Amino acid sequence: MEIGQLIADRIDALVKQRGTNNRAVALAAGMSATGVRDIILRKTKNPTLANLVKIAEVLEVDVSEIVGEAPKPRPTVAIAGQVGAGAMVPVFDAYEKGDGPQVECPSILSPKGVVAVEVVGDSMQPTYSAGDLLFYTRATADGVPSDEIGRICVCEDVSGMGWVKQVRAGSAPGLFNLISLNPGADNQHDVKLKWAARVRLHLPADLAHRV
Repeated sequence: MEIGQLIADRIDALVKQRGTNNRAVALAAGMSATGVRDIILRKTKNPTLANLVKIAEVLEVDVSEIVGEAPKPRPTVAIAGQVGAGAMVPVFDAYEKGDGPQVECPSILSPKGVVAVEVVGDSMQPTYSAGDLLFYTRATADGVPSDEIGRICVCEDVSGMGWVKQVRAGSAPGLFNLISLNPGADNQHDVKLKWAARVRLHLPADLAHRV
């Protein structure tokens, strides 16, 4: 987008966000009554930096929010499905090529190899609530890496059931105890798992930016 149009669009959006109008902003900035409108309508092709600084002050933003480069969109990751106590899991890894439902990747994670699942039901309260997203990365296609033992993991058992549990070693190699996150729920013992991957990030539903 051409920079003049970008500036015009940003000022227009900020004026509307503040619940004010072009004339009021222009007069408060010491400009003519139509000064802001003319910038937005591109009648003023090259507004001065001094006027843009005054407009930014009136709108209570740094001038960089008006003249700076447009922020690059965050990369997205796939929402592979849903998970909860007893949730069936043909949905896991259903979008291997990254298509399907997407969520903006949180800035503290690299999107490479990251997958999200959505919590359903109230079976994991108070730790996780319905609609929350859990992000994980599978280190291996199958199996349970030793460094996942003792951690809260997204996992799939050999019958195809999906869980979010604390994974502990079972009574024999290849068996695992799944400890519920809900103190009132039952734990599972000596379960065979296809795979387990630690929860790297929990994002409450109201903070997730789905795209």
